[in-house]
Amino acid sequence: MLLAMVANTMAADDVEQARALARRLSPALAGKVEFRQIAAADGKDVFTLGSEGGKVIIRGNNAGSMAVGLNRYLNHYCMTTVSWYADVPVQLPRVLPDVPATERVTARVPQRFFLNYCTWGYTMPFWQWQDWERFIDWMALNGVNLPLAITGQEAVWYNVWTSLGLSDKQVRAYFTGPAYLPWHRMANIDGWCGPLPKEWLDGQTVLQQHIVERERALGMRPVLPAFAGHVPGALRELFPNADIQALGSWAGFDDQFRTCFLNSEDPLYSRIQRLFLEEQTRLFGTDHIYGIDPFNEVDPPSFEPDYLNKVTRHIYESLTAVDPEAEWLQMAWFLYYQRNDYTRERTRAMLTGVPQGKMTMLDYYCEYKEMWREHDGFYGQPFIWCYLGNFGGNTNVQGRVKEAGERIERALQECGEDLVGIGSTLEGLDVQQFPYEYILEKAWDFNKTDRQVIDELADRHAGGTNEHAREAWQLLYDNVLDITPGNFAAPLPCSYPTLGKESRAVKYDPQQLLAAWDALLDQDQVTTDAMTIDLLWVGRQLLGDLFLIEKQALDRAFMERNESDFYAHSNVMYELLSDLDDLNSHHPQASLSQWLQQARDLGSTPAVKDYYEMNARRLITTWGGSLNDYACRNWSGLMWDYYAKRWEIYMRKATVALINHQEFDTDDCRAALDKLQQQWVNATELEATGPYSNDILGHCRELREKYRPQFDAWLQNSK
Repeated sequence: MLLAMVANTMAADDVEQARALARRLSPALAGKVEFRQIAAADGKDVFTLGSEGGKVIIRGNNAGSMAVGLNRYLNHYCMTTVSWYADVPVQLPRVLPDVPATERVTARVPQRFFLNYCTWGYTMPFWQWQDWERFIDWMALNGVNLPLAITGQEAVWYNVWTSLGLSDKQVRAYFTGPAYLPWHRMANIDGWCGPLPKEWLDGQTVLQQHIVERERALGMRPVLPAFAGHVPGALRELFPNADIQALGSWAGFDDQFRTCFLNSEDPLYSRIQRLFLEEQTRLFGTDHIYGIDPFNEVDPPSFEPDYLNKVTRHIYESLTAVDPEAEWLQMAWFLYYQRNDYTRERTRAMLTGVPQGKMTMLDYYCEYKEMWREHDGFYGQPFIWCYLGNFGGNTNVQGRVKEAGERIERALQECGEDLVGIGSTLEGLDVQQFPYEYILEKAWDFNKTDRQVIDELADRHAGGTNEHAREAWQLLYDNVLDITPGNFAAPLPCSYPTLGKESRAVKYDPQQLLAAWDALLDQDQVTTDAMTIDLLWVGRQLLGDLFLIEKQALDRAFMERNESDFYAHSNVMYELLSDLDDLNSHHPQASLSQWLQQARDLGSTPAVKDYYEMNARRLITTWGGSLNDYACRNWSGLMWDYYAKRWEIYMRKATVALINHQEFDTDDCRAALDKLQQQWVNATELEATGPYSNDILGHCRELREKYRPQFDAWLQNSK
C-alpha cells in the first residue's frame, strides 16, 4: 500500500511539472493540453500524443517524456519553435489544433546529454534565473535528461580551501574572472582576470540551487563536478609534503597562470574529495553522477600506463568512499585533442582504472572524429555519442549536420548497449538551434526521413507550410551544413587583419548558400523569430564571405600598386562592415550591447559592473594567451565598434604605404591594432543598439540588390 501511495505521488508530481512547463510557455496551452502518466515501454522512456473530447492528451512515463510529447505537438501541429532564449515569446496559432491520429514514440537511448564546460564562458557567464528557466524548459522539450550543471561550484571550493587554511584573498585570486571559469574548472588556467568578487560566489550559489531544483523536477540528473586533482599552488605552503606538481602550460599563457595537480595517491586527495562532495551535497544535493576530467588539454605528470591507471583508480576510490553510488562522467575530448600522446595502451590503462560501467565517456566531437572507433569502444566503458557543432560561440554557418545524423544511425546499429546516449557538447549557443534539436531528436524513434525533418523545420520557422522556406533549408542541409566546425571559424571581418593572408576560407559552394538566401527572400512576410534568425544567419554569412573576396582583391591591388582598384575594394569593405552591423541589429541575441548589459546587470556596484564588463569584452576579443579572436562574434555593435576600427587601421596603413610607394609595415600595423584592442577591452562606454528597422525581409532584399554585382562576380570566378 505504501509503495502504491509513493508511486501515485510521484506520478502526480510528474504531471504537475509538465503542466507547469506548459503554463510557462503559454497560458493558452493550459486549456488545451492535458498530461497523464503511463508506464515506461520495456524500461524505455515513452510518450503518446492524441486528442480526446477537444483536448490534446499527452501521456508519458515521466515529466521529461511528457515534455518531449509537448514539443512534438508544438513543432508538428502548431508549427512553432520554442526558442532557448528567454526574451522570445512562444507563438501559437489562434486556434490550437487537435491531433488527428495517436502517436506513440519511445526513446532509442536512455541518456540524452547537453552542454559543455565552455558554454558557461561563451554564452552563460552572466545569465540570471529567467535565462536559465527558459533554457531548462528548452532542454526538457528536447529530451535532455543528463545536463551538465556546474554553476556555483566556486562557492563550494571557497569553503573547502578556506577550511584547509587558505585566506579569502588567496582563494579568490586562485579563481579566474567569471567569463573564464570554465577553463579554471578544467584545470587549464588559474588567476586570469581575477580575483573573483565574493558577491559572485554568493549569487551563483543561489542560482545553482534554482537550476538543479528545476532540472530534477523535470526528471533530469544534473551532472555535478567532483575533485579531479586541481589545487591552488598556495596549498603547498600549508602541506609542504603533499605531492603537488605543476601541470603543463596551456594556450600560450605565462607560467604564473599554470595550474597544479595533487597526486591522487596522496592522502590529502581523499580528504579534499570528501570535503568537496559533502559540502556540494549540502548546498546542491546529488544525483550520484559526477563530471571528472583530469589533464584536459594539459600534460599529466606522466604518460606511463601504470601511472594513468593508478590516477583514475584512486580518483574513483576517493569518490565512492564518500558516495558509494557514484558514477564518473568523462570527456573524451582529450583523446582527440592530445591524440598523439594518448596511445591505445595508455588510454586503455586510464579507462580501465575504473570498474566497467562506472565510467561513461562523452565522445565529444563525433561529427568529425568518433573516438570510440579509435579506442575499441572505450575498452568496455559505455559512451554517449556527442555532436559538438560550435567552437568559441563563433557565429557562422557551420555544422556537419547531415553527416552527424548518418553517423548516429551507424553507431546505433553497430554499438549495441555500449552506446547509452546521444548528446551535444556545443561551446556556444549562437542563434541557430536547428543542429542541436536535430541531434537530440535522433534519440527518439520518430522514424522520419531527412526530407520530413527539413520540411517540418522549414514550415515551423515560416509559421506555416512554405515551399520557399523548404527549398532554402533543403539547400542548407544538403550542401552547406556539411562543414566540419573548426577553431577560429567566423567569417573574415571578425579576424585579425593581415596582408596577403586569411585564416578564413569559404568551404562550401557559395552559389548554394546564395540560392538558399534567395529562396528565403522569396517569402511574402516574416512572422516568426526563427525566420528572422534564418535570414540574419545566412545573410551575414554571405556578406562576411563577400568581405573575404574583397579583401583578397584589395591585397592584390596593393601588391600591383593599382590605386583605383585598391580604393574601390576598400570602399566596398567599409560598406560591408556597416551593413553587417545593421543586419545583426535585427535580433537582440546578435548584439554586443545585450552581452555587455547582461554582465553589468549582475554587478552590485559600479566597480564590480566595470569588472564584469571587462571580462565580457576580453573573452570575445583578445581572450588571453594565444587565443586572440578565438571567440569572435559577428554581432551588431561589435562589428562597427571593434572589428571595423581594426580594419580601418589596416586599410589606412596600406593606403599610406601605397601612396608613398613603400612596403607594408606589418610590425607597425600590429602595434596599432594591439593598442586599439587593449583600449577597447578596458572601455566601459557603448551606446545600446536597437533594430535598424522592423522589416528584416525588406532590409535583406535591399542588401541582396546592393551587392548583386559583387555576388555575380564572385560566383563567376568560383566556377
